[in-house]
Amino acid sequence: MLLASTAAPLVATGAPQAITVDLDLTFLVQAVLFVGLMWILKPVLFDPMLKLFEEREKRIDGVKAAARKIDEKSTHALEEYEAAMAKARSAANAERDKIRSEGLAREQEILGRVRALTNKVVDEGKRAAHLEADRVRGQLKADAEQLARDLATRVLGREVQP
Repeated sequence: MLLASTAAPLVATGAPQAITVDLDLTFLVQAVLFVGLMWILKPVLFDPMLKLFEEREKRIDGVKAAARKIDEKSTHALEEYEAAMAKARSAANAERDKIRSEGLAREQEILGRVRALTNKVVDEGKRAAHLEADRVRGQLKADAEQLARDLATRVLGREVQP
């Protein structure tokens, strides 16, 4: 207990006044009450609160560990998924390239057959045109003399002798 007031004005010298503490029976009563209260409150209040805090800490740590495991599992699953997708993309690209090359080969084969058929048809058409031209020339040669006479007769207005 403090007997001297701490709010006392400063002495004119500027130094604070000395504080005197008197230890008496009230101090001893207060100390006994404090120890008794601590002795009662420790098992009733403090120990359960500390156990509650420890249990909460354990649960938080457990949840954090479970969250880490789940995060690791999801990371592992994501890596497996990405690896499977890369493998599938690779297989799909290989299949696409294979189909594309087969398509190009098939295209070249069809174009080759079409070109050959077109060349054959063109050659047959040329041959037929030459044959027709030869036939018409032959017929014109045969008829040329008669046509020349008819033309001369019309132009001269009289009959022409062969």
